Amino acid sequence: MPAHSSAHSRAAAHSAAHSAALGALLRSLGQVVLQAHAGTGACLLAALALTDLRLACAALLGATAANVCAIVAGHAEAAIHDGLAGYNGALAALAAFTFIGDAATAAAVALIAGGASAWIAGPLSRRLLHARLSLYSAPCLIATWIWLPLHPGQAPLAANATHAANAGASLDPHGAPFALAAQAATGLLSGLAQTTFASGAAAGLCVLAGIAWSSRRAAAYALGGAALAGALELACGATPDAFVAGLAGFNGALAALAVCALGTRAAFYATMLAAAWHLAAARCGLPALTAPFVLASWIVHALARRPRPAPASSKAPNVQ
Repeated sequence: MPAHSSAHSRAAAHSAAHSAALGALLRSLGQVVLQAHAGTGACLLAALALTDLRLACAALLGATAANVCAIVAGHAEAAIHDGLAGYNGALAALAAFTFIGDAATAAAVALIAGGASAWIAGPLSRRLLHARLSLYSAPCLIATWIWLPLHPGQAPLAANATHAANAGASLDPHGAPFALAAQAATGLLSGLAQTTFASGAAAGLCVLAGIAWSSRRAAAYALGGAALAGALELACGATPDAFVAGLAGFNGALAALAVCALGTRAAFYATMLAAAWHLAAARCGLPALTAPFVLASWIVHALARRPRPAPASSKAPNVQ
């Protein structure tokens, strides 16, 4: 009996460890859209699989590499459990598979960049902590920008792949009202999909469902941010194809998610800033990725913490 009990205990411990690892991995994917929820991660994984199975594998590969490096680097156990140690690795790996055409090269870069993002996150998060700012996707951006100049000819693959996925869904301002509404909805949902490097309305619905699984309020802000950013970029000269592909909305969706705790006005300002910077970077041909959302969110959070001056008294001083 003792031997049987000991074997049963070991099996239960292994099962619990596997469940904890899987939960941390899925929460790492959920943190891509700022949700520490395993269900959100599962929906994002489905969105990536709908776009390309390679992307789903890349996200798991990068998140695993980042979590392993975070354990080695001594990151807090709570951060690993909540997915905060792994989401930048997932994003870095997704960027590698999006921008690099050769699968073997992409896998190697995904592993290196995913692991590097965890090492970058440690010191960077300590510096940002002094300013009371969140890390967001800054480690992924740094890791990606390091290798991206080495593959300059591969960068257009992301846009080309996205446009191909949305072929036949170009926004036609002169089309029938129903068709125009359908195309606008496609662009809106595609903006949510692009937060995870996925594309298409079906993937966007999966992302929206995943965010709503964690928080319906957050899902509403993400949808509103994608709509506002897409409309602003369209009005400022973004191509209709870019809107339908979701390239005009994803930074706005992320910015709205990042500051929604501060209220609607803060989300509006952050979304507008993110959209403006994304549009400026696109016109300059710069691979901004999610940098506009990160910068906009930092600025709005920093401004929200500034002490407000006391209102001046409307009464005249009482002079004796």
